[in-house]
Amino acid sequence: MMNVIWLVMLVSGVVVAGVQGNIDKVTTAVLHGARDGVDVCFGLISILVFWLGMMKIAEQAGLVEVLAKWLRPIARFLYPSVPVDHPAMGSILANMSANILGLGNAATPLGLKAMKQLQDLNPNKDEASDAMCTLLAINTASITLIPATVLGLRVQYGSHEPASIIVSTILATCVATILAIFLDRYFRKRARRKKAKR
Repeated sequence: MMNVIWLVMLVSGVVVAGVQGNIDKVTTAVLHGARDGVDVCFGLISILVFWLGMMKIAEQAGLVEVLAKWLRPIARFLYPSVPVDHPAMGSILANMSANILGLGNAATPLGLKAMKQLQDLNPNKDEASDAMCTLLAINTASITLIPATVLGLRVQYGSHEPASIIVSTILATCVATILAIFLDRYFRKRARRKKAKR
């Protein structure tokens, strides 16, 4: 579906530019867009390499382990159906730790691994389990203390105060995470009530 939408947008843009006699602007925009895309990718690569290195240092220094230990009681509350000693819990804790440290790119493979391990625990393979829904909701709206990627992009584009977004980011992600947990629990109870009525 997305491919169709993109195709319609591209074709309609070219047709409108051709009708208006501005087809040369399409070529210029395509070349500039491609160059900007390459610039952003290279900027993100440097940010990713830096923060993955920091994550490795934090991991070897035991910071991730300490953070995971602090998060363990919260994870038990959020994922009551996951046994504490199951590998999925370790992946969930590592995913939460990476998200809190603003390492979204490093958190993604951990989240995918956790989701796969939760699927192994899922008794109904055709439907997402409660724990899988919770993981998706919290992973999407995770509390972020250091928005590393956004900070790097702001530095790359010459922001005078790239770190000025940290406080607002923490507040916004806290509110988003609380709302995600609330909605997850609300819809979980609602689904259970519907099943009980059947």
